Amino acid sequence: MASLQDISLSATINILSAFAFLVAFAMFRLQPMNDRVYFPKWYLKGIRGSPTRSGLLVSKFVNLDFRTYIRFLNWMPAALRMPEPELIDHAGFDSAVYIRIYLLGLKIIVPVTILSLVVLVPVNWTGKTLEKVKDLAFSDIDKLSISNIPVGSERFLAHIVMSYVFSFWTCYVLYKEYKTVATMRLRFLASERRRPDQFSVLVRNVPPDPDESVSEHIEHFFCVNHPDHYLTHQVVYNANNLANIVAKKKKLQNWHVYYQNKYERNPTRKPTTKTGFMGLWGNRVDAIDYYDAEIAKLTEEEEAERARVTSDVKAVVPAAFVSFKTRWAAAVCAQTQQSSNPTIWLTEWAPEPRDVYWENLAIPYVELSIRRLLMSVGLFFLIFFFMIPIAFVQSLANIEGIEKVLPFLKPIIEKKAVKSLIQGFLPGLALKIFLVLLPNILMLMSKIEGYTSLSFLDRRSAAKYYLFILVNVFLGSIVTGTAFQQLQKFIDQPSTEFTKTVGSTIPMKATFFITYIMVDGWSGIAAEILRLVPLVMFHLKNTFLVKTEQDREQAMDPGSLNFATSEPRIQFYFMLGHVYSVVTPILLPFIVVFFAFSFVVFRHQIINVYNQQYESGAAFWPDVHRRIETGLIISQLLWMGLLSTRGADKSTLVLIAQPVLTIWFHFFCKGRFESAFVKFPLQDAMVKDTLERATEPNLNLKVYLQDAYIHPVFKGGEIERPTVVNEEENNPLVPTKRTSRRNSGRYSPDASF
Repeated sequence: MASLQDISLSATINILSAFAFLVAFAMFRLQPMNDRVYFPKWYLKGIRGSPTRSGLLVSKFVNLDFRTYIRFLNWMPAALRMPEPELIDHAGFDSAVYIRIYLLGLKIIVPVTILSLVVLVPVNWTGKTLEKVKDLAFSDIDKLSISNIPVGSERFLAHIVMSYVFSFWTCYVLYKEYKTVATMRLRFLASERRRPDQFSVLVRNVPPDPDESVSEHIEHFFCVNHPDHYLTHQVVYNANNLANIVAKKKKLQNWHVYYQNKYERNPTRKPTTKTGFMGLWGNRVDAIDYYDAEIAKLTEEEEAERARVTSDVKAVVPAAFVSFKTRWAAAVCAQTQQSSNPTIWLTEWAPEPRDVYWENLAIPYVELSIRRLLMSVGLFFLIFFFMIPIAFVQSLANIEGIEKVLPFLKPIIEKKAVKSLIQGFLPGLALKIFLVLLPNILMLMSKIEGYTSLSFLDRRSAAKYYLFILVNVFLGSIVTGTAFQQLQKFIDQPSTEFTKTVGSTIPMKATFFITYIMVDGWSGIAAEILRLVPLVMFHLKNTFLVKTEQDREQAMDPGSLNFATSEPRIQFYFMLGHVYSVVTPILLPFIVVFFAFSFVVFRHQIINVYNQQYESGAAFWPDVHRRIETGLIISQLLWMGLLSTRGADKSTLVLIAQPVLTIWFHFFCKGRFESAFVKFPLQDAMVKDTLERATEPNLNLKVYLQDAYIHPVFKGGEIERPTVVNEEENNPLVPTKRTSRRNSGRYSPDASF
């Protein structure tokens, strides 16, 4: 168990690390040669150009104006200066609302922290229970926790009252924020400029027809069922193989540019490479000629595959992006059932074109349920078996574990400074390292599940990551010993005893979570703004690959908000704040520092660096709201379990109302606000359509939409386009190529189950 001295050493290390990262960032961002690394967003917008310096040649690379170094922290107030409406216009609605999550954390945790420190810390400190127990190892931090309260004491009444106050305050702030964000979203959608997804839906599971192609079948279905509103459609092709060829060709072209630049710098010596994997083995050949031949070979393969995809009927997926003449018509189609058979002609809002994850559109719809079942099973085993390395590392990240495995280190470990370093810093660092590879695994699992938009992939990965953190990082860490040592104990005891077992260990793990917050939430956030990896990669590309200004533009890597990992991390801190607000209040100031520091850092990154891949209109906010409520309910249940072990069994009757009321609050907010994030009001759609017709009466919407949802590998190429039924034609009958129904006079899609 870490002592106050251990925590102080860990805080010193992390504060110095964070300060070093911030100083390094402040110095690097002032250098002209790093300008594209720390301000790429302004370059992409065409507002900023490469810095020019007159005078010495070195001034083109190094900032020689020493006055700017005095104000090296002026980026902090600058990050807070941009008002929110301007931030939405500049960075997008998703980014602006994401920042509000950190602001929400401050709104909830800061008042809770003040109340806890003023009311509960004195109550705990004056309990003086730990000092009366002989042969009990405890630290000064434990004196500030509920562990210092005598069993069955009336002092617990203060904690019970405060837990209700904290719960009601959290729900009040959540309600106000949900209402604010929902209003902002509706206002944003109402004022947003024209986008293809406003007029389009994605239709999947198109039933086969023996007499018509998929494209013709889709056209006739929507001409009959949406006769006054259907405009055009674009079928989906299975172009995954073609996309792989194009990606492979692009990599070869990058290598060709690299060797061409190398040759131009030194014409006396032609570069060579080996023909084996990554140039590591095989015959040595002329690099430029080799890549010329490989690119030519792939070009032929690309043209052949492109011709096959556009001509092969089997390459057409039973899905399409269908566009309508008005937003109102698209909203009606996206939010209604198209057939009496609910398993066919499935429609949903189309993602915006840059949000589409094209690889998953080719997955047959019947496979999706199987894929998602398999990934659910895989996630269960991943979470369970990931306990093994985490438990192993946690056992080594303490004095007893290291001495048992490496007994020869005992003389060194027993030294006071080393012992403080191990107990106060190593556990949080070890856990942080083991979580590095996890996001990529979870994102891969989400892609296998078959979701068709990048935004939804991020949200699904975030849900998996949150579940993993909840089980392994939180529950797995607060239980003393390793997971497998406790497993038999959990199996043998009644299920009602689980919350008691877990709740009773919560105070003992407060110091561990304090060290984790400092490593992940202080040093980790400071390292985020330094952008060390993009900095190194930019200069490597700039040295070896960049030949023109366009090459330099491509060498920039602005990145984007990693919502799949950063949002669950925020939720973890919310949950820690709720759990420890009445148990060990001294942990709360560390969380406040995380929220405040992260708010400034990520606001700066959003303004100057990140280039968001998509715009979902903050569709993720219901997930944020629900996960905060989940953490609140978990804290309430564990609080009940903890009090039941402290001789306050009767308090269960008083506390049971908390989770019940929180669950009721969840359903109230869900019914009140969630529809704003999953549906588009027909009234708002009609208003936008009416205004657009008045301001742009000659708009050719068909031309605007016809190329919006073409697969990126077909951009600029020839591809089959559907023929749209003449809008001037008054003939109510829709022509069809079905020979058996040619004279039937009407089109009736198959609706059999």
